[in-house]
Amino acid sequence: MGMEGAKRKVCVTGASGFIGLRLVESLLDGGHCVRVLTRGLREVKPHGTEVVIGDLTSSDCPLASFLKGCELLFHCAGEIHNSEVMELLHVEGTSRLIEAVKREVEHSGEPIHVVHLSSCGAYGPPPAGVRSDRFVTEDSAIRPTSIYEVTKAKSDEIVAEGCQGDGLTYSILRPSNVVGVAIANHPLERMVRLVKSGKFFFLGKAGAITTFVHVDDVVSALVRLSKEEGACGDVYNLSSDCSLESLIDEIADCLNVPMPRLRFPVFVVRWPLIIAAALLKKLIHVPVLDSLVIRTRYPSEKIESELGFKFSKPFPCAVTELIDEWKV
Repeated sequence: MGMEGAKRKVCVTGASGFIGLRLVESLLDGGHCVRVLTRGLREVKPHGTEVVIGDLTSSDCPLASFLKGCELLFHCAGEIHNSEVMELLHVEGTSRLIEAVKREVEHSGEPIHVVHLSSCGAYGPPPAGVRSDRFVTEDSAIRPTSIYEVTKAKSDEIVAEGCQGDGLTYSILRPSNVVGVAIANHPLERMVRLVKSGKFFFLGKAGAITTFVHVDDVVSALVRLSKEEGACGDVYNLSSDCSLESLIDEIADCLNVPMPRLRFPVFVVRWPLIIAAALLKKLIHVPVLDSLVIRTRYPSEKIESELGFKFSKPFPCAVTELIDEWKV
């Protein structure tokens, strides 16, 4: 299973995505032979990759060619915006991929380890409301509600149930809110700009939790799951949680602006929106409000204690580098 030592044939889906691209670059830097599945040549940036053109949402995707000789598969393909594609990619596409992996193992007689990139979204929202204290571990119940959460949870099931035969193993990584400079208009970047402008304010009681994780740590964790025998057949959460106050304090210090002090009760902001929605006869939904009051944590003790993982860019400190690169 391990990637250390001799070069290995590594296959990657979602290689043109934010996380997949950084993963491919890391694998190439490590001297590994990398084959990617992509919908078009224009989407492939790293030089040195072997390219197979195909779409996981299509029944005629050339998965046999993609997986030929594969020893390690990173399944990073995902959709976060288009709800119409989520079922096609996360469920049907993952099922199609795992069935093809089974056929390759049977044909070649060689083992394949699948590292599946999932999401903490599979656990769903806090059942008692966003302002309730919640600790989500790998043993917590899966309660997805949105189509993204539901389809990601289904894809996890497909991987776990499909990779049970001889020569076929899996590991699943569930990161929280992944951040990096390549994501345009990221919620964290918008928060930084609000602090800089002096318009940021806190909502509700102190102690809200932010659940960000740097893309470099996600890539590092994915690679770690491919190296460790102990990661086989298991799920790992990854989140560099910190209090909202500590994050805002770090942002203000980096920007050399005063720490925001204004704090309003939630109803002062939420009720005007509800009234406006009633008057306008349409739904007004402002998700950012939840991010200012949510008290959910995704502890990463399991991956740290079992696999020796260490965050290279923990929050809140990691925001300093992001601010420099965002040129806020």
